[in-house]
Amino acid sequence: MSIIKEFREFAVKGDAVDMAVGIVIGASFGKIVTSVVNDIIMPPIGLLLGGVDFKNLKLILKTATIDKPAVTLNYGQFINTVIDFLIVAFSIFLVIKGINTLKKKQA
Repeated sequence: MSIIKEFREFAVKGDAVDMAVGIVIGASFGKIVTSVVNDIIMPPIGLLLGGVDFKNLKLILKTATIDKPAVTLNYGQFINTVIDFLIVAFSIFLVIKGINTLKKKQA
């Protein structure tokens, strides 16, 4: 069997196409979640904490010099990323839970 024929069979399988669609939708969903966290969730939390902008929270390990930028530990960005992950993980959990419920009803 030639490599082209094997690839064609792989590419047109339903599983491969479903996986590709899932990856594209997942990437788009990730961007939406990032926007929700950065633009909707974190500003009110920052306001409640005295006007803190989480994106700018960092620990300076070494100050900047004329020819080198500062070395920083960006823990505010890390907090945003953790919240992103929790929202995505919870959303996927809800989707899988719904699918499992539907499968149980069908059986």
